[in-house]
Amino acid sequence: MSVELSLGLAEFVKNADSSEAGVDAAELAKRVIADTVAVIMSGAGSDVAPAMLSYVSRMGAGSVPLIGTDAYASAPAAALVGGTFGAALDFDDVLSMMPGHPAAVIMPALFAQCYDEPVSGKAFIDAYIVGLEVGAKLSQGVGIRHYQRGYHTTGTIALFCAVAALARRFDLSVAQTQMAFSLAASTASGIQANFGTMTKPLHSGWAAQSAVIAVDLVRSGFTASLTALEDKGGYLAAYGTEESDASKVLPLLGKPWTIVSPGIALKKFPTCYATHRAIDGVAEIEKEVGPLLDQLKKLTCRVVPGALLPLRFNRPKTGLEGKFSMPYGLAVAMVDRRLTIASFEDTAVKRPEIWALYNKIEVIEDEACGVEDPDYNKKSAGTRGFVIVEAELHDGRTITRRVDVSPGHPKRPLTWNDLNDKFLDCASSCGVDGTIAQSAFEALKDLETKEDVSALLRPLIPSAKRTAAAE
Repeated sequence: MSVELSLGLAEFVKNADSSEAGVDAAELAKRVIADTVAVIMSGAGSDVAPAMLSYVSRMGAGSVPLIGTDAYASAPAAALVGGTFGAALDFDDVLSMMPGHPAAVIMPALFAQCYDEPVSGKAFIDAYIVGLEVGAKLSQGVGIRHYQRGYHTTGTIALFCAVAALARRFDLSVAQTQMAFSLAASTASGIQANFGTMTKPLHSGWAAQSAVIAVDLVRSGFTASLTALEDKGGYLAAYGTEESDASKVLPLLGKPWTIVSPGIALKKFPTCYATHRAIDGVAEIEKEVGPLLDQLKKLTCRVVPGALLPLRFNRPKTGLEGKFSMPYGLAVAMVDRRLTIASFEDTAVKRPEIWALYNKIEVIEDEACGVEDPDYNKKSAGTRGFVIVEAELHDGRTITRRVDVSPGHPKRPLTWNDLNDKFLDCASSCGVDGTIAQSAFEALKDLETKEDVSALLRPLIPSAKRTAAAE
């Protein structure tokens, strides 16, 4: 390929002015940062945590606190844990144009490097905005068929968001950033066959860890190709498809900035994003008729073809499988009505009232749900077109709702109050005291005024372990 992709991306990282993203960019970024701290805490209280903490304890001592725990690790290990925790409950951010969850890779990488080498809130926000931009626009050169082939783009593309963010944060030279991209390219990984298992969030952890290692190696004098993204036998050649085109990437940088448009979706529900519009459709119907549980004769959900690709489980047996199940998402929306982390625990999935609903639920892939979407081929299946939810009631009525965008989508953003509720729910799930969590949340809302990001994160330790950690 003749396009100097690695050079162009590295020059952007070095020279971009993130203030050009507009007056709303920092505010939008702060919401994503606060959201990511929240979901890392939720992961610290998840089933993934014991195995991860046991593993990193055998990797040797370190000085970086692991958010939501009383443990410490090295920076690469902390990034591994933070990325895995951040994606553990599938409660993390969504960038549909990728499609992936870049914040669950970027933030843990940046957090891991903010303790031994402190960073201001303003610089942290800048690094996130620039890093996000690089990976988001790189995804447009890779193309959606990369995801459709089975790659998990959070591990294979958001990785470069984190590399760019760290390169920006440490002010690497252009050549150093090129080599960091090349180093990271040799580690890009993640396949969708592992969705619904603990390995799915590990993809985010591996990507965050790889970014930290790549940048640390380059800062230490390690070398790599300057052009591994675009070279023969390079990243695009190996991971791309017939639609991949390096020439698409550089002209898109900052035009517009991704943080502003199309923007980042923040999840209202702790489950795969492909279920969110359907869950919201149930909630909208219940606003009119009240709880559906005792009224329902049949519930039909119509989605675009391919929307069920990541939703691998029709009858999930674990909470993790339930996050990747449309029937469970619809059923639990009717049973719990307000979905929380507890709605996707193993015991929740096994409830008899959930299983009693499955025979009343039908999910149909319908081409008509996508015909009005001009950007159909540019989106992931979970955001294409619209979703139709239709409830047939025992009294003969049929109530239908069409949902075009999920709550938390940039067109229907979560408010700071919504995020506050989510933050406290996540903190509670890992045992962090509510007062301490609230204080951290308020500080994150004013992140640009803070001199040391690590000072906001250090208190996020489970209450039962605070005394021991302090000693």
